[in-house]
Amino acid sequence: MPFRQLAEGFWLSLLILTGNPLLSLAQIPQPINPPEPFPTPVPIPQPSPPPPLEVEPSPRIPPVPEDLPGIPDTITIERFEFIGNTAYTDQELAEITAEFVGRPITFAELLQAEAAVTQFYTESGFVNSGAILPAGQNLTDGVITLQIIEGSLEEINVTGTGRLRPSYVRSRIRVATKTPLNVNRLLTALQLLQLDPLIENISAELAAGSRPELSVLTVTVMTADTFSLQLIADNGRIPSVGSFRRGLSVTEANLLGFGDRINTAYTNTDGSDRYDINYTFPINARNGTIRFDYYGTDSEVIEEPFDRLNITGDSDRFGLTIRQPIYQTPTQDIAVGLTLSRENSQTTILGEEEPLSVGAEEDGSTKISAIRVFQEYTRRTSRSVLAGRSQFSLGVGAFDATINNEPPDSRFFTWRGQGQYVRLLAPDLLLVVRSDIQLSTRALVPLEQFPLGGYQSVRGYRQDVLLTDNGVFFSAEALFPVARFGEGNVLQIVPFFDLGRGWNVEEEDSQENDTIAGIGLGLQLRLGERFNARIDYGIPFNEVDDRDENSLQEAGVYFSITYTPF
Repeated sequence: MPFRQLAEGFWLSLLILTGNPLLSLAQIPQPINPPEPFPTPVPIPQPSPPPPLEVEPSPRIPPVPEDLPGIPDTITIERFEFIGNTAYTDQELAEITAEFVGRPITFAELLQAEAAVTQFYTESGFVNSGAILPAGQNLTDGVITLQIIEGSLEEINVTGTGRLRPSYVRSRIRVATKTPLNVNRLLTALQLLQLDPLIENISAELAAGSRPELSVLTVTVMTADTFSLQLIADNGRIPSVGSFRRGLSVTEANLLGFGDRINTAYTNTDGSDRYDINYTFPINARNGTIRFDYYGTDSEVIEEPFDRLNITGDSDRFGLTIRQPIYQTPTQDIAVGLTLSRENSQTTILGEEEPLSVGAEEDGSTKISAIRVFQEYTRRTSRSVLAGRSQFSLGVGAFDATINNEPPDSRFFTWRGQGQYVRLLAPDLLLVVRSDIQLSTRALVPLEQFPLGGYQSVRGYRQDVLLTDNGVFFSAEALFPVARFGEGNVLQIVPFFDLGRGWNVEEEDSQENDTIAGIGLGLQLRLGERFNARIDYGIPFNEVDDRDENSLQEAGVYFSITYTPF
């Protein structure tokens, strides 16, 4: 055996035999933790876009003369019969014509009944629908038939889409313009397209078609830039693999012209490399999507004194997600989805495959197969954004997943709920409230546990200082503008408060200090939509880790820089 391996083996044995709780095998830093998310900006409430639809007046029934020759002076109608109506029932239309039933009326009043039904349709948004009085009826038998002509779109013309296929826009309009055509539904579809990140601006004109009940819609689209490059730097990784993270993300939001999106990202620290790629393809006109994603991480513990042990960890994840909005308006969105995921991890120490994490197999590997069902809700106004997400995860033993005699392993059931509320109190003055909770029915492997502490969590502590089966997190901060530098450029001061609690299913596995909280102050510089820099200083309410403060993060200082050149 080479001398180096003998020396490293002696060092490991010494660490274990000393009895020092900090240097015991159970306390050796994990090279694999739940993945930290790529930084995401706080959504800023925006005013609603103006209505992008112009409607030309539809042909109207000509004025009715007071007296018509050859027609009885008055007739008495016992009831109206309606044919061709689908938007409204006979009973609903009978209520509109009730004032013309059961009394003598003139022919001019009969035509007024026809006009009343037409007006009812028009005021309800059915601008090219209406009623007509079929010719050849016997006006003296007391039963009058009104034929309802329900309008439709004759043609949808789409221009200006560039690389975005016209069918992307046309299909999303078509689902909202089924017969009978309703301009209110059409307007909603156009407003949803206006909110689509692929579209910079959209306008439409509804004109008369070849017949009174037909209309032609002309849509003019200005597409948005779909390629973007983002550079990031922060200290949001766990110190054991190096907290200083830098990386880049490249996105093309319209790769093949179908509105399909591909994103690739690479981040690294002094002891880790991570690769991400995901591809999202629209599967229907109601904004349903299918998404394929993969990430891989290679990590090495560089934190002293454990860096001498050559501890490494590799992990990867494959996922397939189907997401379908079930209710969409310009201000609200409700969606459901299903994710099938597979996660694999492998740890080594001194070059040998060893189980360093709870639940790992003898060769140091952990394999998780899971089915995840999620629900999402978003509500937007000009002053606020409210978002919530609920996810149920069921771990299964399929596809050679890790199965142990005792938990944790690939068999688990968890629920996770996340929420965020952003309120615009004044120009550039924001209130941001975040929450996160996870509940589990059994012990979990580290990949599935709930992390607390650090960047984007409870500030004042090192990243993932608590890693537990169950947990709850709450954060509130206010962004006060202190200086402005032209349009969209602002310097903000950010007081914040964070609180978290974690606990394990097995009480004996829970940590003594299971609640952490911090308060602090941040400073954020935002230059339009392209540059954002922030630094936070968090003061912990209690100590849960007696390790030396070897990094800014462990001293309660967190920074992030995001630059999007294009």
